[in-house]
Amino acid sequence: MTMIGFIRHGATEWNAEHRIQGLRDVPLSAEGRTALEGARPPALLARAHWYASPLLRAVETAEMLGLMAMPEPLLLEMDWGEWEGRTVAELRTADPEGMKVNETRGLNFRPPGGESPRDVQARIKDWAEALVDQGPGVYGAVTHKGVIRAAVALALGWDMLPPDPVKLKWNAAHILRVTTAGAFEVVELNVPFGRMGEIR
Repeated sequence: MTMIGFIRHGATEWNAEHRIQGLRDVPLSAEGRTALEGARPPALLARAHWYASPLLRAVETAEMLGLMAMPEPLLLEMDWGEWEGRTVAELRTADPEGMKVNETRGLNFRPPGGESPRDVQARIKDWAEALVDQGPGVYGAVTHKGVIRAAVALALGWDMLPPDPVKLKWNAAHILRVTTAGAFEVVELNVPFGRMGEIR
């Protein structure tokens, strides 16, 4: 069995401003670093082999969690193209009809010049299949909200149209298994972090 635990990066200034980050290389904010102090992955992932998106906010989160994580470009956040740096409120004001149409597309939603969630799922599948080929093991990924939602959608068969089938917490791990046939299945979602000294 191949098991993968997904963890989202800590908070950034752009998170606080509700800006779409995408591939922009935004570092953790002071608040984001403070929230991660002393945190460790949950016990289920204590022996995992770790990977991280190469973006600074994910790399810094891995370091704050005490992890030695290999950079993995397939774990990059969804490319939001022309919308990066904007807020959803700004986009709704600028193009209210276009936003309404996009919000009904689910997995096929695509910002101008960017990726769709379906594209992100294809990346995740490629990465997971390479892990399965290595043989059974436990792996961890420090990555981004868009990547984790796309992976969970694979496991749940969710088309990514509202309402969300589960409320994902972003200060927790989301653990999936990948079968030898390449299917994703939920092990446990919203697994709380451990604290320094609790996990051996």
